[in-house]
Amino acid sequence: MGRKRKGRDISGWLIVDKPAGMTSTSVVNKVRWAMDAKKAGHAGTLDPDATGVLAVALGEATKTVPYITDALKCYEFTVRLGQATNTDDAEGEVIASSDIRPSDEEIKGALGAFVGDIQQVPPKFSAVKIDGQRAYKLARDGEDVEIAARSLWVESLVMLDREDEDHVLLELVCGKGGYVRSVARDLGEVLGCYGHVRELRRVWSGPFVASEGVSIEQIDELAKTTQLDEFLYPLEVALDDLPEVKCTSEGAVRLRNGNPGMVIAHDVDYGDEAWASFEGQAVAVGVFKSGELHPNRVFVLPE
Repeated sequence: MGRKRKGRDISGWLIVDKPAGMTSTSVVNKVRWAMDAKKAGHAGTLDPDATGVLAVALGEATKTVPYITDALKCYEFTVRLGQATNTDDAEGEVIASSDIRPSDEEIKGALGAFVGDIQQVPPKFSAVKIDGQRAYKLARDGEDVEIAARSLWVESLVMLDREDEDHVLLELVCGKGGYVRSVARDLGEVLGCYGHVRELRRVWSGPFVASEGVSIEQIDELAKTTQLDEFLYPLEVALDDLPEVKCTSEGAVRLRNGNPGMVIAHDVDYGDEAWASFEGQAVAVGVFKSGELHPNRVFVLPE
């Protein structure tokens, strides 16, 4: 029998405005320590030098992580024109350069090719697995790795500002699995001038906004106090894009035991994914069939 995990049974989402210089894992570990939580995870890794929304899930909210991971996300990032690096960001070694500098009109004209369903090759220095090993590890070992292109939905890509001839500020709204570094790299290639990411910020992710997130300084200041609990969003926030159905008391009991349960539903079709609530709390996520919800995720929340 495994050891019982120590900590509080606390569930919800804490939105952190991640600073540059920390890994996403380090932020999650700090939140888990500060809130004395038994379980924590996050939705969508940010590179260490990136800032902005890091949505940290606690307790039962970890079961809703896929719904935030799959949601649209918005990034603001600065592309350094005229240089390509081996990591596609400012941390890497410059491997190619050009004196060509495209005009604002040329940049805006090139952005349309990156909107819609596109194919994107992740950076060689990324966590993509190749034959069971991370691409960044193979790249660090000097191997010339080949990474297959992946589908990505891009809602929009627009130019926000031109700081100078070497730097352009862009805004990207995309779906799951997008690499901003790849956008900068590929845009530079299309423009014939090379490019890499100098700065990157995730402005929002699904329902969560960076400007409403807590800072690392606040987490340190309020660590081990219940004041930090006041910043928690309920786990139900992650389910906003799914229809809600109401449980009967008997249905709630059955669902919590992992069995199909009777629900009261409006505007939900047979086979739709939905989430069930009872007395204001999420009970389960599942598939609606003939007046019942067939659960695939069950939430065990304190009374």
